[in-house]
Amino acid sequence: MTVNASTKRPSRTELGRALMEGGALSSDWEPAFTAVPRCAFLPDVMWPFDMDAGHSVAVSKTSDPEAWHRYADADVPIVTQWDDGKHEGTEPGRESTSSASMPSVVFGMLRDLDAQPGHRALEIGTGTGWNAALLAHRLGVEHVVTVEVDGSVADAARAALEHCGTPVRVVHGDGFKGFPEAAPYDRIIATCGLRSIPLAWVEQSRPGGIIVAPWGTHYSNADAVVRLVVADDGTCASGAFTGPVEFMKLRAQRRPHVPHSDYVTGNVNDGDESSTTITEDQFVGGRFSPLGFALGARVPNCFSVVADKRDGARPVWFYGLTDRSWACVMFRDQDAARVWQSGPRRLWDEAYAAYRWWESNGRPGFDRFGLTVDRDGEHLWLDSPDHPVRRDA
Repeated sequence: MTVNASTKRPSRTELGRALMEGGALSSDWEPAFTAVPRCAFLPDVMWPFDMDAGHSVAVSKTSDPEAWHRYADADVPIVTQWDDGKHEGTEPGRESTSSASMPSVVFGMLRDLDAQPGHRALEIGTGTGWNAALLAHRLGVEHVVTVEVDGSVADAARAALEHCGTPVRVVHGDGFKGFPEAAPYDRIIATCGLRSIPLAWVEQSRPGGIIVAPWGTHYSNADAVVRLVVADDGTCASGAFTGPVEFMKLRAQRRPHVPHSDYVTGNVNDGDESSTTITEDQFVGGRFSPLGFALGARVPNCFSVVADKRDGARPVWFYGLTDRSWACVMFRDQDAARVWQSGPRRLWDEAYAAYRWWESNGRPGFDRFGLTVDRDGEHLWLDSPDHPVRRDA
């Protein structure tokens, strides 16, 4: 659903119909959607993502209530906090740090969670409180606990939940640790991007319990939703990915800052030069490409940036996160791509090998990847747990 200043305000009924037709909203969650409006959990000033403009815009309920409600009832993400609350004014800040996710994403993840009336659920990342209210409507208020690391965000969500008659227990704390006081849980859902899923969530789940979380690598900001099922003996959880998303990251797992000047201290030509026959169309996928997911898995501790295209040339940069290794491949419309690399790691060589691995395995989509979490850590796999995804596999 596209929303801009000139479109007629969509109703919640229209949004619900679109979510049902798109497969995100299932019939068992439709009563919660009807009873719990997202608008009841949004602040008076918010920053929805305008699909036509391609960036976040400030909207005030006081000065433009029509636009405010139009965005509230649309399938768009809405930023509700910038820069960990240090932001002032109405212009977008530097980094979005709390938000209301797209309704299609919210209900898609709730569908994956398969929460049934009477289940006990733990939510990691309260945000506005809307997701917790939806869970409470279906499971019962007394069966839901939600944890939020930001005190001011937790307070606002708690007030909104109480005002809406769903006084869910809101805990101000580190969701990475779970919340053992109210364990065990039948369902755990995270509404923040993870780079590592803690064993604590597995240990606080019942055997057969389900954990749904956005997971990814530091290679990019993109995530994919993983649906883990806890083993009967409670020692591990394993399951497949259901599709791509992008969430704000768990604060303790944000990617380290990568200043370009700390890596490339002179000219790119100072790196070791080579070339490649791979093309931009082959290597640079879309924002939610499964290739990017595979590259992140096979090239660990690496951050990649696809720069804007200028005069027929597009540079793609790679930065090592454990040292100052870097690489750059310069794709051009006509000529072979030039490559420069520097540092202990040959990051382009690693990325190229990862691309070939992805191709040799039939260009797998997200649904062929899976994850296992146990006492030895995390294990990403392809098709089955006995086919690990690693560079020497």
